[in-house]
Amino acid sequence: MSKISKIQISAGIFWLEVPEAELYVLCGCPADSVKHLMKAGKINIFDRKVGSLEPGSASFHHPHGPVTSETGPNAILLSDLSVQNGDFANLAEFPVLQMLYRQGMILPDHPNNTGAKPLLIGQRNVVNAQMEYIYRGNYGLTSLEEILETGISQDIAEEMMRIKLYFAFGNIRSSTDLLEPRIVEHKPVEVLNGVTVQRINVNHYKFTYLNESLEVNLNLDKTERYMTPYELENHNFKREYFSVVHTGEGDGWDINRPCMASVISFQGKVFLIDVGPNIAHTLNSIGVDVNEVEGIFHTHAHDDHFAGLTTLIRANHRIKYYTTPIVRASVTKKLSALMSISEDSFKDFFEVCDLELDVWNNIEGLEVKPVYSPHPVETNILFFRTLWEDGYSTYAHLADISSHKVLKKMVEENPQLPGISSEKLKKVWGEYIQPVNVKKIDIGGGLIHGKAIDFKIDKSDKIILAHTAQKLTQVEKVIGCGVSFGSTDTLIEGHEDYTLEFGAEYLRGYYPNVEIGEIHMLLNCERESINAGTILLRDKEIPKHVRLVLTGVAELLSPREKTSYPLSSGTLIGELDVIFGQKSTGTYRTLSHIETLKIPAILFNEFVSRNHLLNQIQSTQETIKFLQQTWLFGESISSPIQSQIAQNITLKSYNKGEKIECEGLMLVKKGKVELISLGTDKKESRYKVGQGDFWGGEKIISNTSKYMEVRAITQADIYKITDVDIMKNIPIIRWKMMEQNEKRK
Repeated sequence: MSKISKIQISAGIFWLEVPEAELYVLCGCPADSVKHLMKAGKINIFDRKVGSLEPGSASFHHPHGPVTSETGPNAILLSDLSVQNGDFANLAEFPVLQMLYRQGMILPDHPNNTGAKPLLIGQRNVVNAQMEYIYRGNYGLTSLEEILETGISQDIAEEMMRIKLYFAFGNIRSSTDLLEPRIVEHKPVEVLNGVTVQRINVNHYKFTYLNESLEVNLNLDKTERYMTPYELENHNFKREYFSVVHTGEGDGWDINRPCMASVISFQGKVFLIDVGPNIAHTLNSIGVDVNEVEGIFHTHAHDDHFAGLTTLIRANHRIKYYTTPIVRASVTKKLSALMSISEDSFKDFFEVCDLELDVWNNIEGLEVKPVYSPHPVETNILFFRTLWEDGYSTYAHLADISSHKVLKKMVEENPQLPGISSEKLKKVWGEYIQPVNVKKIDIGGGLIHGKAIDFKIDKSDKIILAHTAQKLTQVEKVIGCGVSFGSTDTLIEGHEDYTLEFGAEYLRGYYPNVEIGEIHMLLNCERESINAGTILLRDKEIPKHVRLVLTGVAELLSPREKTSYPLSSGTLIGELDVIFGQKSTGTYRTLSHIETLKIPAILFNEFVSRNHLLNQIQSTQETIKFLQQTWLFGESISSPIQSQIAQNITLKSYNKGEKIECEGLMLVKKGKVELISLGTDKKESRYKVGQGDFWGGEKIISNTSKYMEVRAITQADIYKITDVDIMKNIPIIRWKMMEQNEKRK
């Protein structure tokens, strides 16, 4: 019988075990890897007795729910690449929390607390980044000085620090107190009890025990993506004047539902409240494209509310980021550690809009009041309101609150000791039970989550119970209700046609010199609401309409590339094919529920003719079509922005062997090119790039050039974009340049 075994759990996730050596390794830890292990049966209830302590006592709770003594991994193999195919490959916070708290490795008197620490295996830079990211996820800001730097007054900062120290059991410990690194370079390294690991190549490792070996390859194929552990029904999200769509009622351990979150529609615009793992899947399931997101309101930096920020970076505009400066500081430190970027880079990916604590902040008619909530990391609960005929319509989002029992136990009047003052407790609790029209509360229990019973006296019209993986009890059902994914509370119905207004913006961006009356002629065309998975245009079919995607996400299936390219809202489908009466060069289908403007071919051709657009379209559309089928420009970039890029691009041909000067971003249209660079070890590296690939991105993101020489190794046609400011303002372009840079290191 084999002493070492391996099974694949999901794309990019493997389970390796050596029972004789007591080693159980989670290989690869993208978002929700713990949920994948649970579904695969690798995490089960651990039924040994736990001494004299009761499972419900404070000692047996952790930042994300009550401890339930479990089995699971005791080591994590990290990916060499922090990003694969656009998604983060290393999100080790929840696997580590599962080991420390749910397995009991850190709990006093627990049979699993043997002094052993969770092991992080990988390259030095990757392990160090994860150690810092987990440290920030555990504590947030870690000193009085860091809190004061956010503009908090001395007395409030001191009380916040007292509360933080209470949750940290009186002491903020370094990552090395909690975790044990195993740095792997080229030589075999012992992991545990005679098991060794060796790095063979990028993301390729070999584990050996006695005379047996197994290899683990964490690389994803070109078309692979990390999987979501749950399925969601498709919904058609109607944009209202003021409504709340319920997109998450679970927690970080719920294998069937997304983590606690909501989507607000205000005057037709889409705002998110928190962004947990797999947010793209969540948005697509309600028919929303990431480019439709106007902004995010953020409560705190724990992964089940934070991990989706990495998806919002994949938009074609900087999404507005709303929170208080103290929460932003906590989030920025964690995200910069995770991405291995400077804290200043946060503003390259998001438009920072700071909110004032305990004040109604007016955002073009939508008012939001963030209120401090005691928690291990800096946390706001959020109240929203907007004026209407009978006064204010209100919604409250209470994520990661503590129960009244826990807060009372925290009371300590001595300002030198960890705890909370009775005065602060009174203020916090008064905010918690403030009546509103709709209130969503965290009832996860334990040391840092709420309890439904505390809201028995709450006079809110509707209370929604969330942040739990458990079914509601009879007592809880009397106090509040659960809601199904995608259900909506409409606080103020919308009577404007917001979707058509979005269409007008898309068309004006695409045809900026056309009279508004001509745009309205197109807007008067038929609109069609289409379910997910529907084919819009087949390969080699001559389209009878041009379609403008108003909401949702479509995709282009390319038979030549044998892959697919997501198409953002705002994309025009079939424009060039209609003008020239040619066949489609791919199949277009819907990824989510979408709404389209369906413009008849005869009308669109007349529109092009009378507005003298043929030359403009002809000069840019072939380029746009090529851009849409590249990895760099093919995802989440709407037609107007692709048109802007296409108008700032030039094409030049090079003979075989000819040297190519790097001027801005260089994109291979045809042929092959060799890039030659010199590493820090003075060794020469050569990369061959072909059609659709690019170089020069490192100069845009870091103002440095890494290539000594570039030569055409065949006859080559190269697109050149010298106006790099366009790309600097598109987060997904910056993101992909960083991803490619990392792969070529």
